[in-house]
Amino acid sequence: MKWAFAAAIGLVESRKSELLSREATEALGVIWRGNSSKDQHSHDLLLAVEDMPDSFNWCDKDGKSYCTMSRNQHIPQYCGSCWAHGAISALGDRIKIARGGMGIDINLAVQHLLNCGNVGSCKGGSVDGPYQWIHHLSKTTGTGISYETAQPYLACSSDSDEGFCKHVDTSCKAVNTARTCGSFSQEGGPCTGLGNYPNATISAYGSISGVEAMQKEIFHRGTITCGIDAMPLLNYESGIIKEKGSQVDHVISVTGWGKDADGTKYWIVRNSWGEYWGEMGFVRVAFGALQIEEMCSWAVPGGYVAAELSNQVHCHEGGDNCAAKEAPKSIVV
Repeated sequence: MKWAFAAAIGLVESRKSELLSREATEALGVIWRGNSSKDQHSHDLLLAVEDMPDSFNWCDKDGKSYCTMSRNQHIPQYCGSCWAHGAISALGDRIKIARGGMGIDINLAVQHLLNCGNVGSCKGGSVDGPYQWIHHLSKTTGTGISYETAQPYLACSSDSDEGFCKHVDTSCKAVNTARTCGSFSQEGGPCTGLGNYPNATISAYGSISGVEAMQKEIFHRGTITCGIDAMPLLNYESGIIKEKGSQVDHVISVTGWGKDADGTKYWIVRNSWGEYWGEMGFVRVAFGALQIEEMCSWAVPGGYVAAELSNQVHCHEGGDNCAAKEAPKSIVV
């Protein structure tokens, strides 16, 4: 987030929300607090757990981490894309869980979502939009979101005027979905937009709120993404935040929960401000604090490309044998 410090008294000035209003969200075609279906993937069909454990964390489950990389939405320049980072991080964790933690982590491309999603930008988005777009993309094209190795994060969108963004083309086309740039002219030379590339789809998505629903979803299926009040987080260093909060203006991912020695129950929250911040990029938020339980989303991974599945299309260094035949059009949810 972008903020300023009052020179004399060190108070944080008011800041702009990185979540769009309901009206602006729905104007993008996003269903407010939407659910894909009531089929076998529905959250409502998950079995209730009578006695949830006092602590549970996918980043440390039975001595093993099923969490993917921490991210920083603010480099190489400021970008209000927390909504994209929270969703992509949670989905990445769920793919790792589905793989049983094996293999090299699959890190998905936030920039692909910014370039083609039409559900937000560096000036804000929603908790609901990312999964609805990936689900629609998955159903209509059979191909999902690309991997970060084919579309690195630039912290730019079409409406961004930060840093070098006004000089960057972020329109939705093949080269801005997945690309490679050949080092030899016979291997393609300039950057090539790929028609075949590693990607991940989702089969279902939904919205939840409240402690019970959050715990059930996390326990059974993995990390979720939630809205939160970011103001108390700006100068956070360590410990458990207990402030109630006043507004939802930021998006994070929740990997689990715990219980302090004094009995305080808290959520284990991964932010997208880098590992220099907080507790190595994480913050502990007390149950009922920072509005964190009001607005959460989940997704069920569909297909993905991985070595153990032997489903990769093998491309040349310059991408010439995998080049896209035509530029993809933006998919409107």
